[in-house]
Amino acid sequence: MLRTLFILGWLGWFVSAMPCHPGQQDPPLATVAASPDEHTVDGVAARIEDDILTESEVRELAAFQELVDGSAKPRQELIRELADQWIVRGEIQTAKYPLPTATDVDRAYAQLASQFGSSEEFSKRCAAVGLAEAAVRRLLQQQLYLSRFLDFRFRPAAQIDAKQIESYYNDQFVPQLKAKNQPVPPLDDVEDTIREVLIQQAINDRATRWLDDTRSRLKIDVVTHGAQP
Repeated sequence: MLRTLFILGWLGWFVSAMPCHPGQQDPPLATVAASPDEHTVDGVAARIEDDILTESEVRELAAFQELVDGSAKPRQELIRELADQWIVRGEIQTAKYPLPTATDVDRAYAQLASQFGSSEEFSKRCAAVGLAEAAVRRLLQQQLYLSRFLDFRFRPAAQIDAKQIESYYNDQFVPQLKAKNQPVPPLDDVEDTIREVLIQQAINDRATRWLDDTRSRLKIDVVTHGAQP
């Protein structure tokens, strides 16, 4: 199953989320026990090559998922998402891809806040999961950064033809609208929208394969949470 980097379901209303693929299982990550000195300042959640993922990163990602989705994924999946982010950041540094602008982050923050009805309710939810505004903005910036880079890298190869668009329109788009008793627009009116949906699916599929292949060649050792020496 493909983990969402951003934010891959969290930001589905703002950037294209990476879809799950039921039935596909990720390869397990190796597990090691924690050493006593790894809990003095910040616990080590996993070792990835010559770097580490910390427990605070896991907790922050869990808090962000809880804020956006209402619940966080299991620890193993959180660590896998962080490992995928680590992989993408390495590619970004090589490509020297630019960060999102402050305006981009402001827009993402405003759209996220709008999902909660009022700024007061949004502030309450942030406080409830333990995230300050600065942390939310930083996480949003990171999600935009990673998702845009994946789009930049894989979009050129995501070619969609008229037959694919027509097939999606007839097999998925029309039945979904009819099931909701909604009017069905002609294909010409939604062709561009469907093309973009299919492009995003192709990008997601290619990104999934690339991440799975790259991760399989890395040494990633997950530290057992709360393990005793």
